[in-house]
Amino acid sequence: VNLKRPCPFWADDGHCSIKDCHVEPCPESKIPVGIKAGGSNKFKNKCLFFPLSNQSKEAFIDWARYDDSQDHFCELDDEGSPDAQYVDLLLNPERYTGYKGPSAWRVWNSIYEENCFKPRSVYRPLNPLAPSRGGSYLLVSVCCFSWTGLCLEKRVFYKLISGLHASINLHLCANYLLEETWGKSRWGPNVKEFTHRFDPAETKGEGPRRLKNLYFLYLIELRALSKVAPYFERAVVDLYTGNGHEDAESKALLLDIFRVTKSFHMHFDEKSMFAGDKKGAKSLKEEFRLHFKNISRIMDCVGCDKCRLWGKLQTQGLGTALKILFSEKEIQSLPENSPSKGFQLTRQEIVALVNAFGR
Repeated sequence: VNLKRPCPFWADDGHCSIKDCHVEPCPESKIPVGIKAGGSNKFKNKCLFFPLSNQSKEAFIDWARYDDSQDHFCELDDEGSPDAQYVDLLLNPERYTGYKGPSAWRVWNSIYEENCFKPRSVYRPLNPLAPSRGGSYLLVSVCCFSWTGLCLEKRVFYKLISGLHASINLHLCANYLLEETWGKSRWGPNVKEFTHRFDPAETKGEGPRRLKNLYFLYLIELRALSKVAPYFERAVVDLYTGNGHEDAESKALLLDIFRVTKSFHMHFDEKSMFAGDKKGAKSLKEEFRLHFKNISRIMDCVGCDKCRLWGKLQTQGLGTALKILFSEKEIQSLPENSPSKGFQLTRQEIVALVNAFGR
């Protein structure tokens, strides 16, 4: 992940100086040899397959040309950048860091006001300079909620962004800085903060809708995991790190997840989206993609490194889910024993998807 990319939309507000905003990168000695070796080669870096036959290398060259020209839902970090670093997510848990105020408000305001299809009745009376009850992310306020004038696709988009926002807020409430004495911090659930963000009485009835949107996000990512299973079930796919035993175990665990997702049938059916007039549907899909890509770029404007890390991860996870849902034909036509240039996932996308679903 590259946490040093400049904000592309406004002058940088400067990074958070709170110690809990800091992200601890992986020491060089802890980075798996297979991942470390991949950083110097474009094709090894992007793929998860090893070893490579000559035929596979040729296929990868074709695929790389395709991948470089492909339109993604997210702006992925360049793993070859000198500013990119490997991060152990277990050592950098998502939690409340104290990051709040105008900088945090500006990020979410930009997402909702400029890049999100929203109900006409949505308003944001939040003053970033007003006294805050704490929390690094401010929730959108909604009054007299109405979907009038919004097509299915735009309603889906808004619900996904609202669900993503709710997910982030929920995890901040679940792992909140409760006490700090003599340099020792005590983290845990903050029920008062959760009530403030999600209780119907404190949110003008909006809290339950936010949680429903979180569940909708869960269904979308669940559907993506179920649909991408054939990609990983092929023998040619290996989650390569250089440790054969751990690689095999990781793939077995991933396939177990796919088997469980297939046993749950209440998935969102994306086939109803972009299904109208072909020209209009194509234009709407492109608008949908560009709006979401912009949101992924806004995550580089978050001033707290730890908040930026998890914001980027959850956003990229959702972007990967959308990429999967709208690549059904390419996934169905994947060759069994060789790479395909029609559909590929980078290691970065896979990590983001699985961890976002876990969130």
